[in-house]
Amino acid sequence: MYRYDDYDQTLVNQRIADFRDAVARRLSGHLSEEEFKLIRQMNGVYLQLHAYMLRVAIPYGSLDSRQMHKLAHIARIYDKGYGHFTTRQNIQYNWPSLREMPDLLQELAAVQMHAIQTSGNLIRNVTADQYAGATAEEVDDPRPYAELIRQWSTLHPEFSFLPRKFKIAVTASATDRTAVKFHDIGLILHDDPEQGRGFEVIVGGGMGRTPFVGPSLRDHLPEAQILTYLEAVLRTYNELGRRDNAYKARIKILVHELGAEAFRTLVEDEFAKLLPQADDLPQAELLRIRERFIVPELDALPARDPGFDAAYEKDEDFRQWVKVNSAPHKVAGYIIANISLKPYGGIPGDISADQMDLVADLAERYGHDEIRATHAQNLVLPHVKLRDLYDIWQALSVAGLGTANLDRASDIIACPGLDYCVLANARSIPIAQEISKRFAAKGREDLVGELKIKISGCINACGHHHAGHIGILGVDRKGEEMYQLTLGGSGDEQASIGQITGRGFDEAGIVDAVDTVVETYLGHREDHETFLETYRRLGPAPFKEALYGTA
Repeated sequence: MYRYDDYDQTLVNQRIADFRDAVARRLSGHLSEEEFKLIRQMNGVYLQLHAYMLRVAIPYGSLDSRQMHKLAHIARIYDKGYGHFTTRQNIQYNWPSLREMPDLLQELAAVQMHAIQTSGNLIRNVTADQYAGATAEEVDDPRPYAELIRQWSTLHPEFSFLPRKFKIAVTASATDRTAVKFHDIGLILHDDPEQGRGFEVIVGGGMGRTPFVGPSLRDHLPEAQILTYLEAVLRTYNELGRRDNAYKARIKILVHELGAEAFRTLVEDEFAKLLPQADDLPQAELLRIRERFIVPELDALPARDPGFDAAYEKDEDFRQWVKVNSAPHKVAGYIIANISLKPYGGIPGDISADQMDLVADLAERYGHDEIRATHAQNLVLPHVKLRDLYDIWQALSVAGLGTANLDRASDIIACPGLDYCVLANARSIPIAQEISKRFAAKGREDLVGELKIKISGCINACGHHHAGHIGILGVDRKGEEMYQLTLGGSGDEQASIGQITGRGFDEAGIVDAVDTVVETYLGHREDHETFLETYRRLGPAPFKEALYGTA
């Protein structure tokens, strides 16, 4: 966990004081809603369908027990007893009153949290791998780099009024759990035996109305030049990005229209101008940031534990949860435990105040006081002793958090949709719930295996439907909610955009359509193929034939 220094705390407190003044002026009528809009956006406040909504930043998805307890407290006092984890590793509250918002933000500041830059046309929350610091796959923990970028970009005077919102992700693993290729900038840290440590820099990815897998501008950018190169990319975008059309303002459109090679040339020209006057990334600064992280001291343990082995052998439900919801840890005797926020028939990403308190207690007692939020709207305890895992699972199960469905059909990513969002064309939550119940009732998740279903209530794609193995997009057809089906998308290291199957389906039909797609996969897969492997081998034809009677 990164700990604030005095500068961090002073900055956050001053922003709250400024925002408190702006709220008072809005409530008194001295500011119109339009005049207030830019101020509230830069402080994470949205105007949703029914009320204001607050999005709280969780930088690179890392938080501790005191912060999670505070999030639970806020859910009880300022909201309706729950929060909603998002695909940006943040949490949002759908019902706080504007009058109480400054007090809410002051409570967050007391535990080193804020809502700065979680909305608006600026650099948003920097995301990272939820297994950072725990997986043996990584070159290094990517979070200090993410924190460096967060500090550099926060209130950056050149980049506070970009043509459109801007999202950056950092990973250091061969397995991509951050969807770097679908970000405005994606950074992959690696060690090169000849060139040393550096980043692959991917620019111009994104979803929404026009989805793109981002091209790589640099295969190897020296570590010391990362901030200068980011500045070159953002300066190029700030100058040339469209401001006359919000639908064409993202950097992905600029990269696409210019072409990756032409855009790369512009960035490299700007980079060359900046380099002589720019300082390389000072190792002292990176060291300072690393020293602000509290890294858990993990005990030396045997690789196997008799108590765990006994529980694993005797309890079938626990055994299933371990198989599905855990991941190997880099240290012997430890394991990474994933907590699903997708109970069968539940609302994806929602968590009650009581459940937040439980997760906080488990992290403090068993997890070295670390919790991670994932871009798939789940939580992680990254450092758990194998011997404690059975106690953790039992506590989670009693609280409704013990579902064994990570990356399975019911582990659905879904945006709030028309139930909350003013931009949505259709509901997302009820569709996710019905699909989840369909798979729970049939008990097919083990048979199907890995299957990532993602649902968006509009073309803005907050539910990442373009990157779903099965993607669902809600559309408005003459006042009726309809759903478009896409297949073959992926947000991992082999990123791909799902292909539209054909005409859309109504609310009942889309659930049946997903069922049909899964049955078609089961009828065509070879050996132990995943859904995505089968789809990439066969293409869309057999699925279209099953859905529509023709390929």
